[in-house]
Formats: sequence, structure tokens, C-alpha cells
Amino acid sequence: MVVPARGLPARVRIHEVGARDGLQNEKVSVPTEVKAEFVRRLADAGLTTVEATSFVHPKWVPQLADAEQLYPLVADLPVALPVLVPNERGLDRALALGATRVAVFASATESFAKANLNRTVDEALAMFEPVLARAKAQGVHVRGYLSMCFGDPWEGAVPVAQVVRVCRALLDLGCDELSLGDTIGVATPGHVVALLDALAEANAPVEALGVHFHDTYGQALANTLAALQQGVTTVDASAGGLGGCPYAKSATGNLATEDLVWMLHGLGIDTGVDLGRLVATSVWMADHLGRPSPSRTVRALSHKEQ
Repeated sequence: MVVPARGLPARVRIHEVGARDGLQNEKVSVPTEVKAEFVRRLADAGLTTVEATSFVHPKWVPQLADAEQLYPLVADLPVALPVLVPNERGLDRALALGATRVAVFASATESFAKANLNRTVDEALAMFEPVLARAKAQGVHVRGYLSMCFGDPWEGAVPVAQVVRVCRALLDLGCDELSLGDTIGVATPGHVVALLDALAEANAPVEALGVHFHDTYGQALANTLAALQQGVTTVDASAGGLGGCPYAKSATGNLATEDLVWMLHGLGIDTGVDLGRLVATSVWMADHLGRPSPSRTVRALSHKEQ
């Protein structure tokens, strides 16, 4: 039953990360052709933004070492296909294939910046400066991922002001969009509201903000709803709940796209997604991975059909 609630947007854009953030954390590499089919099926299900791959050095993310082979297989799709670029070399590789949307990956904490980028927070921002300048000069859309916005496995709770400082720096460098990451899944709704309020006070436009929640403590949907009530209309999610974070061992899966769509559609919020096709896609990928999907909605709906 569709029952709308007050104070929510009419439409939400889902930024699908399963093909990149999801598969990069798998223990085994998925064949390039299967990855390409995954992206195509996600697009066919109505997702308008499907993050395709990552141009990180294969040594660090071997599961996505086939970025050069994969991207041309999906480049013809009529959807946005952002790719992750860690530095200028990654940008060169992405631009050579005609990518028009890229993302950089920053941290709100020093510990995670060191673990993930082998740099301090400010050194990472300095590394991104020429990446952003070159991308913007070529008319490329740039998303900034910010990890550890709510808690860090080494540092504990992360002060809101610390997160706002890095967000503001990324926007000032030229990021068109920011994704606020709850990398280890410790956020609760009040914390989400506090961060979004502080970003508003720092003149960060809410239309440039997305949220990226992990479901470690079962809070991802509650946190998403809190963000929507604050005006956020972009939500990251991963088909079938795939993925975690290879550099934060306490991180469990991303918010499952199907669970998100079930909630949004129940609230009367338009996503453009065909839930049946999406569930079928996640069941198909789970078969390739040899294990069931952790998404509750996938389990409920696929069980119903059997």
C-alpha cells in the first residue's frame, strides 16, 4: 500500500554502486562479461546512474583490474556511468575511454586517509586539486566521496565540524556533488540531521549532497529517511546489498537498493526503478557469486516467486 508522508521529496535519484563498490569487495574476481551484463541489467531495471568501475591501480583493487576492458562494453548505455579515479593517472585512463563522470574518494579522518590513500587529509585534498581542475576544464562531472563522516574504526566518533571542513574543501575544489559516507555504519538519524544542518550553515547546497549508508547496525533506512526529511534527494545504494569497504574491516554491506526502493515506493516517492527487474538482477548476480543476497527485499520477493 502506498501511503505518502509529509516533508519528503517527490522523486529520489538512486546512485547505484553495486557494480563498483559492491564487486570491489568480493573475494573472487567476477568475469568482465558478467560485470558488463550486471551494469546492463541494472540500467534496464530503470536505474539512471550506475557506477561502472574504478580506475584504481590493480594492485590495490584487483577485482576491478579490468576497467579498460569493461567500460567500452557499457559505454553505449543511455544512463550516467560514473567511474572512480584516485589521482591524475586514473583520470587519464578514464578520459581516454570517454568517461564524462568521475568520482574522487576522500576521508574525513586522518586514520582512514592514511589507510586508504597513504596520505593525510590535506595531502589527499592537494592530490585531488589537479584532478578536479583538469576534469572541470573538460566539462566532466565530478563527485566527491567522503568516507568516515560519522565514525571511524580507529578514531571513534567523528566531530561534525571536522566533516564539514573537508566537505567545504571538496566543494571549493570544484566537486559538483558530495556523497556523505557512513563507512562503518554507526550513524543514527539525529547524527545525520546534525551533519546536514551544519553543512547548510556552511553554505553547502543540499541539492549537491548525497548519502551513502552501510547497514552494520541496521540503521541505513532510518538514516536515509532522516536525510530525505532534510531535503536530500540522492541516495547511494547497492543492488542486492553487495559490498563493504576493503580498508575498514568493521564495515558490512551497503544499503540494498531493493530495500531502499521498497521503502521509497511505499512512501509514494518516484525512483523510476522496476523493483521486479531489480530483484531478478540481484538474484542472478547472487547465483554468480555463489551465495544468497543479504537484501531482505530480495529474499522476500524471490521466495514469493518460488
